[in-house]
Amino acid sequence: QSPDTERALVARVIDGDTIELADGRVVRYLGINAPETVHPERPVECFGPEASAKNKELVQGKVVELQRGSEEIDRFGRSLRYVHFGGVFVNAELVAEGYARPYIFDPDDRYSQVLVQLGQWAKLRGHGLWGVCD
Repeated sequence: QSPDTERALVARVIDGDTIELADGRVVRYLGINAPETVHPERPVECFGPEASAKNKELVQGKVVELQRGSEEIDRFGRSLRYVHFGGVFVNAELVAEGYARPYIFDPDDRYSQVLVQLGQWAKLRGHGLWGVCD
């Protein structure tokens, strides 16, 4: 385990790109954006429930490895992290399977290129939201 990673228990999945840890911290996944399901000012978006369900399947109740990127906390006070479990890079898995889109605000961050390429691959193949949403 390197200094920029920590292990933590996922208490609950909030939506397709946000989780709450057992210690109460809320973590927003870096580099991706899943369709909304719980946004206070927006309706449930196309493929949002599926993205939330997939995120639950991947991490709920599990001890995950959280990896820092270049940004620590977003404007809502959520920790920003890359999430890994059991050899799966969760952020990348959600993009590759079409449950989330790449969302890059720091192109120099370590996984930006990979996430963008996975997003293009998923879109070309019509995976997930790319096959059913406008």
